[in-house]
Amino acid sequence: MSTAGLDRRTRRRQETIEEILSVAIELMETEGVAALSLSAVARRLGMQPPSLYQYFPSKMAIYDALFQRGNELLRDAYRTATVDAEDQLESNLKAATAFCRWCLEHQVYAQLLFWRTIPGFEPSPEAFAPAQESIQDLRDHLQATVDAGLVHPDAVSAGGIALYTSLVAGLLSQQMANEPHASFEDGRFIKLLPVVLEMFYQQYAPTRGRNDRSTSATDRTS
Repeated sequence: MSTAGLDRRTRRRQETIEEILSVAIELMETEGVAALSLSAVARRLGMQPPSLYQYFPSKMAIYDALFQRGNELLRDAYRTATVDAEDQLESNLKAATAFCRWCLEHQVYAQLLFWRTIPGFEPSPEAFAPAQESIQDLRDHLQATVDAGLVHPDAVSAGGIALYTSLVAGLLSQQMANEPHASFEDGRFIKLLPVVLEMFYQQYAPTRGRNDRSTSATDRTS
């Protein structure tokens, strides 16, 4: 978050908040996402634990701020990736690639954003807002693909969104579980991303009929 234009006191407070969040991520990388300790964060920053409560009243509040921060970073990476795409399919691939690459390069954030690793944690509406923006971005991409005549309109249905996110999340889960240290270029599972997208396009081929046998269970129940 930019601190430009803020008064000195507000700017210093925001900088301290960013320091707390950065330290929290570092500790989660070494200790585990659910093992975050406010005392450890305070020690790393050289402050007393009670001072930390001036910025975050609880550990859940830190998770909430990280959930929002992570979703904002991911949303921005997703949007930036498609700027120079020459056609819709390339735009889709670039967007999906940016999404997966970001998650593999920020696995602590990915665990917090997409897997329920924190017992009892539920993001606040404010923290969840950028995630909803990302889902809308996905809908817009799929709608543009429909408008280009490349997939059936059912691709933008609730079932279509569910299938798309399940396919991509499945690749990420396999990659992070089996080869967590592999790069995006070298990952055995994540390199299947173009194949997975092609599977999605085939499922929602333009000639697909709403009542034919290829209609998926997710569409029938959506």
